[in-house]
Amino acid sequence: MRLVRRSLAVCLAVLFMAPAASAQSNVIGKSALDKAVQERVATDQADRDAIQSLLRRAEVREVAGKAGLSLDKASAAIATLERSSDFVPTATSIVLATEPFAL
Repeated sequence: MRLVRRSLAVCLAVLFMAPAASAQSNVIGKSALDKAVQERVATDQADRDAIQSLLRRAEVREVAGKAGLSLDKASAAIATLERSSDFVPTATSIVLATEPFAL
């Protein structure tokens, strides 16, 4: 009976320790994390700046005025945008719209 208890205890210990031993460690350094955050913030700000520059264009102001849209409200809303699946395509489209077309 003693042998059975010891065998059972060893088996249970191995079963509980196996997941911990095979777990991956995804630890990064503080400097790498700081760099990643700074790059993300810079990218987000560049996207916001691209959208703001598009809103300052005369032809956009003209179209918005005819449609009765407030560019002041749009400009304020852009400052609150967070990175999401909708934000990235929008900013990318605006950057492409502001670049001259090469034919």
